[in-house]
Amino acid sequence: MLEHGKDTLQHPHWALVERVAASQHFQSSARLKDFLLYVASCSLRGAPEEVTEHFIGIRVFHRSPGYNSAEDSIVRTHARLLRQKLADYFHNEGSWEETVIEIPKGHYLPVFRPRLPAAASQSASTTPDGDSDTAQRKETRRRPQFLIAAALLFCVAGVGWWSTRKWPSVRAHSEPVPSVVDKFWEPFFAESSSLVIYSNALFLGDSTNGLRYAPNATYTNLAVAENYVDTYTGIGELNSVYELTRLFDDHHASFTLKRSLLVTWDEAKQRNLIFIGSVAENPALRVMPNTMDFALTAGHGFSGIVNHTPRAGELPLYSRSEHPLTKDYAIVALLPGLLPGRRTLVFSGLMTLGTQAAVEFACHPESLEQLLHAADPNGTVRPFEAVIETTLGGEVPLKSKLVAMHVH
Repeated sequence: MLEHGKDTLQHPHWALVERVAASQHFQSSARLKDFLLYVASCSLRGAPEEVTEHFIGIRVFHRSPGYNSAEDSIVRTHARLLRQKLADYFHNEGSWEETVIEIPKGHYLPVFRPRLPAAASQSASTTPDGDSDTAQRKETRRRPQFLIAAALLFCVAGVGWWSTRKWPSVRAHSEPVPSVVDKFWEPFFAESSSLVIYSNALFLGDSTNGLRYAPNATYTNLAVAENYVDTYTGIGELNSVYELTRLFDDHHASFTLKRSLLVTWDEAKQRNLIFIGSVAENPALRVMPNTMDFALTAGHGFSGIVNHTPRAGELPLYSRSEHPLTKDYAIVALLPGLLPGRRTLVFSGLMTLGTQAAVEFACHPESLEQLLHAADPNGTVRPFEAVIETTLGGEVPLKSKLVAMHVH
């Protein structure tokens, strides 16, 4: 949540900014709303030096302080969308506003200007009483108010410039430090970019007479299955979706949710992908890039994760015992997406509980910090494959730990 100083909140134009941000045009665009509030606050408190692409990337989109804005176009992309949203608002929902907010192309600092005379005269001609003299008197009264507002803005800008010159270190120390959750998940929080694909195994039979896994060939030709069922998923997958929903909601982000059998290649290649469930129950994983170093052993009811390239301290096989069932293992992998600039997350447990534990491990700050530190202690989130070991109790994941990590 962005914070705004007392001077900003008391500025005459701030009420306009809040009206725009609360409008229908911004209701479904949390990132654009934060973008507007941040740059408008900087403008009204006289801090134009903080409205750079780099500052916006850090403070609005939670990029790390050292990120390369030349390679990451998130600010430029959202700036274009913000300009369009503002134009739409003042043309439709905010057509009655006396002051218009614009962000000139090539800049990120908004300007506040009165409506053009043509627009003002058109508004006056459509007043219910049709009294143009009354409208003219109202316009005359507005001019001193506008001059006062302009003078106040000039004074605030001067104070802001003087304070940044006198105390430059204060601004440096006020830069927010992204949390481990922001750092890891930020690409997936980008507006409408993530597709969550959960396990959706294909069964033959019915719930009365019994269900059995359908042959692998059936996935590519559903017509050969006379009595297939494709409406089941695991409890762990269900809890995983709930965990992701809470995470995305906390960061004012959203994702598209689909069961595996309904995913198409065309939509998948345009998105950041999050796979929930093993390759046995998530057939989309069979046709899309998957893990290379770690793999679940073949067949349904997987009992182990094969480590193709064991490193010091790692096992060649991470397996669980059936009786008693006290442990489960899962793969957590961050991989490149199908197109440049996209990413893929894979959470694949031997069982549904292992999948749930893997998602929780990547969502909670304490455990995620372990994962990021092992992936790259220098702070760069690079593609990796990892194995998580989970202790079970009463068929519930109790405690998880990282047992293997391969960074690419």
